[in-house]
Amino acid sequence: MKKSELLAAVAKKTGLSKADVDAVISATIDTITEAVSKGEKVSFIGFGSFELTTRAARKAKIPGTDKVVDVPASKSVKFKIGKKLKDAVNK
Repeated sequence: MKKSELLAAVAKKTGLSKADVDAVISATIDTITEAVSKGEKVSFIGFGSFELTTRAARKAKIPGTDKVVDVPASKSVKFKIGKKLKDAVNK
């Protein structure tokens, strides 16, 4: 589902205009992004949670060669699925 399809579906369910739904979804995504980038965990009971993780620096071998490269430390976002969503997916 693309964002435009999500906007249309939410607008239909709520009776709000697509412009209003777009503003709400964009603000929600921006708020989640800001919170997670600050290291805060964002949880939606039953849906899941977003959490910042850190990957340590490491050395990696390039497949097919003997060359070893340094992979710098990085940050990533982990999503842990909630029970209600997991149950809905596994029906």
